[in-house]
Amino acid sequence: MLSLIGYIGRTIRTFLQHVSGFFWLFGQTLSWIFLKPYRLRLKPIFQQMEFIGFNSIPIVCFVSLFFGLTLAMLTSYQLEKVGSELLVGGLVGVAFTRELGPLLTSLVISARVGAAITAELGTMKVGEEIDALDTMALEPVRFLIAPRLIAIVLMLPLLVILSNIMGILGGYIIGFTNLHMNTGFYFRMTFDAMVLKDIYTGLFKSVFFAFIIGMVGSYQGFIVRGGAEGVGRATTTSVVTSIELVIIVDAFLNAVFYFI
Repeated sequence: MLSLIGYIGRTIRTFLQHVSGFFWLFGQTLSWIFLKPYRLRLKPIFQQMEFIGFNSIPIVCFVSLFFGLTLAMLTSYQLEKVGSELLVGGLVGVAFTRELGPLLTSLVISARVGAAITAELGTMKVGEEIDALDTMALEPVRFLIAPRLIAIVLMLPLLVILSNIMGILGGYIIGFTNLHMNTGFYFRMTFDAMVLKDIYTGLFKSVFFAFIIGMVGSYQGFIVRGGAEGVGRATTTSVVTSIELVIIVDAFLNAVFYFI
């Protein structure tokens, strides 16, 4: 009994330590972004924008296109039973702009970019490069975290827009080939079903997801211990934690936008 209570106590203490450390690092990063932006260099930001945004375009397009294809195939199969297969375009459009575009893109970026951020910073931590920056009175947050966070917050909404387009295109391919819908009719049905709120809520959610992915990856990289094995553990933890938090925040924001 005592050992169980001790385990629970240690778990709670560790959790609170991580939460406090995460928010301290988050606060430091925001102070550099909003209070001292004049001291940030643009070149690292553009480099991270290229890595996070431009280099992620192929995988985002691939996942979104085939998910749009799959969603259109499955829904059209069911809608045909009630003679409503013409609604498939609107269903795919609304589903992607509200939910699937932001969520799929964030999960892809969590796996690709979040893991890379943790691995890069973790390797620097293990190699004592971050400690060297501290020794030289060069703020690691300024040089390592702030550029990455700015880049991911700027690029993730743009990737979500691309994901929405590719998902709708995937639905159109099924509508054109299987349901024999002409192009103008399909897109008219798609955009008639969508409202502006569908688009801006998805983009708004993507900003929250970007902060989660960027900060979780950075925090896990900063607390790495144990050499190469520790970097591997931190990278796995970063991806899993980012995905979990993205899904939780997504559910909360959907409740705020559509149920409260």
